[in-house]
Amino acid sequence: MGGIRAFYASMVGKKVVMGVTGLIGVGFVILHSLGNLLVFRGPDAINTYSRFLKGTGELLWTLRVILIVAVILHVIAAVQLTRQSRAARPIGYERNKPQVATLASRTMRWGGALLLVFIVLHILHFTTGTIRPEGVFSMEDVYANIVLSFRIWWVALFYMLSMVALGLHLFHGAWSSVRSIGVSPPSPQPLHHKISIVIAILVWAAFTAIPVAVLSGIVR
Repeated sequence: MGGIRAFYASMVGKKVVMGVTGLIGVGFVILHSLGNLLVFRGPDAINTYSRFLKGTGELLWTLRVILIVAVILHVIAAVQLTRQSRAARPIGYERNKPQVATLASRTMRWGGALLLVFIVLHILHFTTGTIRPEGVFSMEDVYANIVLSFRIWWVALFYMLSMVALGLHLFHGAWSSVRSIGVSPPSPQPLHHKISIVIAILVWAAFTAIPVAVLSGIVR
């Protein structure tokens, strides 16, 4: 146990935790985006899919617990790494001009904070129905929940802005995660970097297409 604590106390240990939990998150959003796209096949398709997930019972809750724990560990490790980095350099650069850092890497903290808020609101909105901007909520009719919600312009806008943050977070997180856990060797043009770009674009497009389709009347 002491060895595990010592490992986690190091920056390397925290980066490994962020890498593993990040990959769990990447896997989830890919599957989640594919499931959500069933809305384009009509109410029967996505409502049947929802009933199937709920019918798995303990398996669904096990996956939810794993995901929640992964998110918590990811956030804790990120905050602690930030503090350690700042402690190592208490006086910042006089001029901070990005050289190699991408937009995705420079917005990881703010984007991560937005995603954390989004995740909480998303669960309260579409999973528990605690927040009901559309005024109604059905545990059975997922299709109606989606359509009624995204007809409200500010709900759709917040969702789409959050998906931009998700896309940037995925792009940087997906390729840095495999480096953090030591799977990908150093390379001037790593293959996983290109794969990360593709994953980020496809996931962003899949999630964003739904509120756009509702607002435009394609899905109604």
